[in-house]
Amino acid sequence: MSLVDELIAELKGVCAGLPDKRKGPARGEDYKMADIGLSAFSIFFMGSPSFLAHQRALAEGHGRSNCETLFGMSAIPSDNYIRLMLDGAAPAAFDGLFIKAIEAAGPLTPFQCLDGRVLIALDGTEHFCSRKIKCRQCSTRRRSDGGTEYFHAFLGASMVAPGHKQVLPLPPEFIAPQDGAEKQDCERNAAKRWLTRHGAAVAHLRPIYLGDDLFACQPIVAAIHDAGGSFILTCKPSSHRTIEEYLRGAELQEHRQTIYKRGKRSTTIYRWLSALPLRATGDAVVVNWFSIETLNANGKRTYYNSFVTDLAITPDTVAELAACGRARWKIENETFNVLKTTGYNLGHNFGHGKDSLASVLVTLNLLAFAFHTAAYLAVIAWRTAVIARGVRYRFFEHLRTITAYVVFQDWDHLLQSIAAAAVRPP
Repeated sequence: MSLVDELIAELKGVCAGLPDKRKGPARGEDYKMADIGLSAFSIFFMGSPSFLAHQRALAEGHGRSNCETLFGMSAIPSDNYIRLMLDGAAPAAFDGLFIKAIEAAGPLTPFQCLDGRVLIALDGTEHFCSRKIKCRQCSTRRRSDGGTEYFHAFLGASMVAPGHKQVLPLPPEFIAPQDGAEKQDCERNAAKRWLTRHGAAVAHLRPIYLGDDLFACQPIVAAIHDAGGSFILTCKPSSHRTIEEYLRGAELQEHRQTIYKRGKRSTTIYRWLSALPLRATGDAVVVNWFSIETLNANGKRTYYNSFVTDLAITPDTVAELAACGRARWKIENETFNVLKTTGYNLGHNFGHGKDSLASVLVTLNLLAFAFHTAAYLAVIAWRTAVIARGVRYRFFEHLRTITAYVVFQDWDHLLQSIAAAAVRPP
């Protein structure tokens, strides 16, 4: 059994355990929950909203379809029935599969830095917005014209590394109304819940959490420490008065590096100050502050940023710390941007429902991305097939095209058909 088959088999087991809302067959349809969950997942895994419709047509002509041979489904439910049955399921039911995908990706050596630790970037993103469609999980906001917008957002988490194009997504934490809460949910609260729920599962990886300036505050730092992690968080002195006061007039340590790339010279200046309180209270967490500034050959600044961390800063480590801090952007570029623009259609409304459907579908979408990344890192045939197509969305185009007309024996045969024109389907 290939790695892709193993991951899908794990997902099938989770889907089979989802609560069945039926007291009896609805409209004459009686499908297993495994078929319902895998049907929704297959849409994202194949990068095609019309995948199930094609497979029904294939099954009529061949007596079977790729749903059976590639995903192990025994029947193909209708789109409306899938939405009906998944609305109300708990997105957290799929959390363990993200860890399975990371384990399947193989040794994490390419993701390790700072003496064998891994970086986990946290950030929030919105994936749905409407003035008409809403559900119990929607957040709201008022607009200047007096209208109300309903939207969905989640806190994403991805394992990233400087210079590594791949990221390994972790379970999301949805920003949604919480029982007993007077105020609307926010990214910070979602981050604290994520660390409480998942921190123990990744603690053995010795994680260093990355986040933007919003997360550089005492409650988040305390939650990171409680979860057994360290942190490198973007910290603008202008939004942290206590740190700004300590920096004003202080003698900063400094380290300079000059490099020549393609005949052009650039100078990077690292400055740091250790043992600063994060806020002006007696119980304030003590942090180390550092900045990175890049100047071109003419002395013009081309980049600047600053961070706080609980890791020791020395001339030997400051450059790597800065590179790790800058890797936070990978959750924006290699996670959210990929999900929204390269075939996963994260911003598309595949189904909203009345309860948890939107969140379940987003989780399955993220899980498909996690399985794809694991396969790319660990399966030579998968990586060869993707590289042969050049870019990710073209890989999805080939998946959509060939599976609409041909039933493949297994994933290996499908991947060989994409990678090599000489390999013809039966």
